[in-house]
Amino acid sequence: MTTIKKYSKEFKADAVSLVIEQGYTRSETAKSLEFHTNVLGRWVRKYQEGSAHEFRDNGKLMPDQKEVRKLKAQVRRLQMEKEVI
Repeated sequence: MTTIKKYSKEFKADAVSLVIEQGYTRSETAKSLEFHTNVLGRWVRKYQEGSAHEFRDNGKLMPDQKEVRKLKAQVRRLQMEKEVI
C-alpha cells in the first residue's frame, strides 16, 4: 500500500520558486527535494494558472518574511550547486 506524503504550503511555494524564479528544471528540483517530477509539475501549473493561493499567501507576507523565503531559496540553490560539484 502506498502512503501519500503531504507537503506544507511553504515547501510547495519554495519548490515552485526554485523552478520559476531560480531557473532550475523540474526534474533536478524534484530529484534534489526527493519527490516525483509530476508532483512538482502540478504545483508549477497551479501557480502559473493563478491557483497559487492554494498553497501560498502572496499578499500577506511581511518584508522580512519575503527576505527569509528568498534566502531559503538561495540556500537550497547553493546546496544543489554544491552537490553537482
